[in-house]
Amino acid sequence: MDKGAAVLRINGVDRVALGTLLARYGLRLRFIAPDEAIPGSFWGESEAGLVADCLYARLDTPVHSVLHEAAHYICMTPERRAGLDRDAGGDDAEECGVCYLQVLLACELRDVGRERLCDDMDAWGYSFREGPSRAWLAGDARDAHEWLRVRGIIDGHGALTWQLRT
Repeated sequence: MDKGAAVLRINGVDRVALGTLLARYGLRLRFIAPDEAIPGSFWGESEAGLVADCLYARLDTPVHSVLHEAAHYICMTPERRAGLDRDAGGDDAEECGVCYLQVLLACELRDVGRERLCDDMDAWGYSFREGPSRAWLAGDARDAHEWLRVRGIIDGHGALTWQLRT
């Protein structure tokens, strides 16, 4: 579901920094040849895929897609992580936590950051009750922040703990 032609793609960021960020959570970033199907992709086309602890992408994969799938991996229970192949599952509260976490992860990448990620999320079609990503982050995202904190993914100040949900 490659909606945003102008979104930031993997070929526009420091891939070593991205791989290093994901490795902090035990995720391995694997690149697929151009025009090959991406294993474990829920949306198909150029969207990132998850199988076990491997996150698959191509150079044309949107960065927001990689960060979103990585956030799913971080936020899911160990039982779901063990059987992971394409569909991360989870409920609405977890999905909100995933969206919030992908913004925090974007802030760890010099080439991305919060503003760019929000632009790309909006271009792709992320949908929140309060409208665009920035409005959600300023309002409803308090629940997502708390969801992440309770599960030890962020601390009381909103900083990443670099821990997977247990």
